[in-house]
Amino acid sequence: MPYGDDAGDDVMLALGKDYPELRESVRKICEKYPGAYWRKLEDEQAYPTEFVTELTEGGFLASLIPEEYGGSGLPLRAAAVILEQINASGCNAGACHAQMYIMGTVLRHGNTEQKQKYLPKIATGELRLQAFGVTEPTTGSDTTQLKTRAVREGNSGYVVNGQKVWTSRARHSDLMLLLARTTPVEEVKRRTEGLSVFLIDLKENLGKGVDIKPIDAMINHNTTEIFFDNLKIPADSLIGEEGRGFRYILDGMNAERILVAQECIGDGRWLLQKGVDYAKERVVFGKPIGQNQGVQFPLARAYAELEAADMICRRAAALFDAGKDCGKDANMGKMLASEATWHAADACFQTHGGFAFAKEYDIERKWREARLYQTAPISTNLILAYIGQHVLGMPRSY
Repeated sequence: MPYGDDAGDDVMLALGKDYPELRESVRKICEKYPGAYWRKLEDEQAYPTEFVTELTEGGFLASLIPEEYGGSGLPLRAAAVILEQINASGCNAGACHAQMYIMGTVLRHGNTEQKQKYLPKIATGELRLQAFGVTEPTTGSDTTQLKTRAVREGNSGYVVNGQKVWTSRARHSDLMLLLARTTPVEEVKRRTEGLSVFLIDLKENLGKGVDIKPIDAMINHNTTEIFFDNLKIPADSLIGEEGRGFRYILDGMNAERILVAQECIGDGRWLLQKGVDYAKERVVFGKPIGQNQGVQFPLARAYAELEAADMICRRAAALFDAGKDCGKDANMGKMLASEATWHAADACFQTHGGFAFAKEYDIERKWREARLYQTAPISTNLILAYIGQHVLGMPRSY
């Protein structure tokens, strides 16, 4: 979108109450899963099965699936509020957010048979589609250079070989959305051509061409690396048209960025509230530490930044739901939310002093979670490059 473009000027942004009933319902579920639950999961590097199951049974993870396929058919902003409230309640939405939005590729680009086969079961949780295979060890953010190949074998299907990394929740997912190259890069005019999207049955193929290995990381996102060794998949695994996968993936990235940004804001609000409460309660030298400007001002600034980021995210969601170009706002919202949340995390940590290092306060856990947002699902520098080149019209950087 060119700088100053007014394509979204006719989209109204409703202010005021923001899905209070949804927030309250999610809050009540989260109350059953206090900090001790999440700390135990980290110690065991386990998956929050009970938590995800309760959200699924409540229909929250099917919020974006149309009613005709068993979902709620809610707008993107409603889904964003659900994720925000999970994190603002002290829980972690990272375990379940992908179940919300990965199915969007099937919904928007799958054929009628694929939609009818998969979406109702994803809506009920009978099938979990929460693994997204894009990133590779040698290509990183340069998706057009990925090495995983899917070679057509007549009319029977494809043979897949390659490796994906940082694929979270693959061991807790029945299906995976896979981006692979179907036409060698030297045979296409543009690097973005020749990439295709497939829906892979992980459970059926585990040990039969699919190998999943866990990656130990600083946060418990159950992330993995996946190896494909002559994996044979049927022709109807292809979503949409062969060779148009890059466009399909980009189509879903704006939704992902808006949802993750709001999730990020939820963490920021949890951290900010913890910092504010402690600043009011902690008394040193006969007065609450929040009376000191050195403590008060960083918290106040974090609040202002979170509120500003939230407004950009709300605008991005309004544009998305109206079918307008929301790339600019989705990217800016993700960047601003990640930075505001990181500032809230730092202010909260500093306010608590040494106690912030104690696991029982959950601050160090949320602090670690907050750092991820500046790296994934898209880094700050990539967003700045997008704004510089695609919004402000400056030359492509290398």
